[in-house]
Amino acid sequence: MDTKQADAYVAAVKSDWREAPLAPLDRALCAFAEKLTRTPGAMAMSDVDALRKAGLDDRGVHDAVQIIGYFNYINRIADALGTDVEDFFPPKPRDWSRHA
Repeated sequence: MDTKQADAYVAAVKSDWREAPLAPLDRALCAFAEKLTRTPGAMAMSDVDALRKAGLDDRGVHDAVQIIGYFNYINRIADALGTDVEDFFPPKPRDWSRHA
């Protein structure tokens, strides 16, 4: 994959991973990550089974959960403290006056 193709692939995933040309395992990981991030209390063994069906073993499932959980954790810290993101992300306006 050349740089132009890679950029198009990243843009497609960023725009909507459901419409991006993902491999089955990557699609399963995105679905799992989205559910764990948005509705963690709704997670069920069937979600883990979907990862296993897509090709992950127990260690792979464990690693995926750890990585997803870590990113959720660190993003909440960054959001709470108003940490600036990398230059390639548009700035998110913050209104700190309401916390004074």
